[in-house]
Amino acid sequence: MAEYAVELKNITKVFPGVVANDKISLKIEKGEVFAIVGENGAGKTTLMNIIYGLYTQDSGDIYIFGKKVMHNFPGKAIEMGIGMVHQHFMLIPKFTVAENIILGEEFVRNGIVLDIRKTTEEVKKISEKYGLKVEPNEKVGNLPVGIQQRVEILKVLFRGAKILILDEPTAVLTPQEIKELFETINALKNAGKTVIFISHKLKEVLEIADRIAVFKNGKLMGIEDAKGTTERGLARLMVGRDVVFEIPKKEKTPGDVILEVKNLVVMSDKGISAIKGISFKLRRDEILGIAGVEGNGQRELVEALTGLRPVKEGKILIRGQEVKKFDPWFFRKSGVAHIPEDRRDRGLVLPFTVSYNLFLGRQRESYFSKGMFLNRKNVDDFGNGKVLEYDIRPHNSNLVADSLSGGNQQKVVVAREVSYDPDILIAAQPTRGLDVGASEFVHHKLIEQRDSGKAVTLISFELEEIMMLSDRIVVLYGGEIVGELPAEKATEEELGLLMLGLKRYEKSEVAL
Repeated sequence: MAEYAVELKNITKVFPGVVANDKISLKIEKGEVFAIVGENGAGKTTLMNIIYGLYTQDSGDIYIFGKKVMHNFPGKAIEMGIGMVHQHFMLIPKFTVAENIILGEEFVRNGIVLDIRKTTEEVKKISEKYGLKVEPNEKVGNLPVGIQQRVEILKVLFRGAKILILDEPTAVLTPQEIKELFETINALKNAGKTVIFISHKLKEVLEIADRIAVFKNGKLMGIEDAKGTTERGLARLMVGRDVVFEIPKKEKTPGDVILEVKNLVVMSDKGISAIKGISFKLRRDEILGIAGVEGNGQRELVEALTGLRPVKEGKILIRGQEVKKFDPWFFRKSGVAHIPEDRRDRGLVLPFTVSYNLFLGRQRESYFSKGMFLNRKNVDDFGNGKVLEYDIRPHNSNLVADSLSGGNQQKVVVAREVSYDPDILIAAQPTRGLDVGASEFVHHKLIEQRDSGKAVTLISFELEEIMMLSDRIVVLYGGEIVGELPAEKATEEELGLLMLGLKRYEKSEVAL
């Protein structure tokens, strides 16, 4: 008879106007990798927060290793052997690896002095025990993302975790780092640990999980054995319809150069060079994919290309004319549209209605205003039309943007930017945090722009997305372009090596 690490019976959690978890019952066996997938707002994170003690269920029971528990704060969950590695790491960059791992559980001498030697020895022991190689005395801020994640995992193991919850653990990892993470997960499984793996990447879930639970609208739709199901089958359960994973593109010969970057240098907020003298061209009828691990200059580049950040050196040319004015309104008038990477902070005014968010940037157009006054009827008519055209749900343009799910918020941003009929579309992380259904929608819209003669720059940490949508791919590492290749010749391994800085093309090999 299987021993259950976690057993949930009729767990229900209700927030105002939303049933986040609706009578969820499931059993997770000791020593298995149990994955949870579902659309945005399906209830996955809420359920994990209940297991970890960040939320308390309204009804239902939780059993940990057969014992009924009621914990309402993480400290109690940790005592019971539950650890959670969040998508955004909870590390202190200025502290060493060892200091981060033992924080709150310090070894001291004479009651007050941190015992560095003992700390280092204990971190080395647990690192060797689970095959998670780290350098205890290295500052965490100097480490690549994949090693920082190891530190997070070691933190929960150090506290005696027998059940590990990993929330979107591959979101910012390269293929090589993902491979290493999966080796770690398998080692933890072999050591008798139970791993709960939350992800929206169905291909990875099928590779690493033993069983997969599918959530939709707060309900458990089913639990599948990984060996007996497919991406399409999981997507159908998640979305309620078939999802297209390979989006066809028309055969296109790239047209005229519409955007050119020459020897561009852009400074970070800290006053250091984030973009270091890069050059490239963007042509009509193409999608140029820009790949790279987060933090290698992507944000600064996007902000320079959309007028949000001035350039230190070099030039940006639109239709052959050098940009002299770094102002978002100037770029907008020049035919540049922008899907920002953070829809909530940069893409939307959350307290505004959907209609008002859809027409933002058009306040000066005569159709929407007369003098100082808005034509509210025309604003609403425009909003209602876009809500139906882009299937923004609920079909109510008078709702505030903050009330929508992440996927529908992104539809509002995409609808607004595409409705400008831009010549150049800068799309930064356009599917971040989206489920397969919402991602499919965004992918179709990007391809439509490219196929209609527009030029698209796609900046994404999702290699699969970059490879599927792009015509050409460039890789950023340390603020420099270290490689460029046609999408049809790109492999995950090749791109991963470039992203990690383990390979670099000579300038003569890069024809941008």
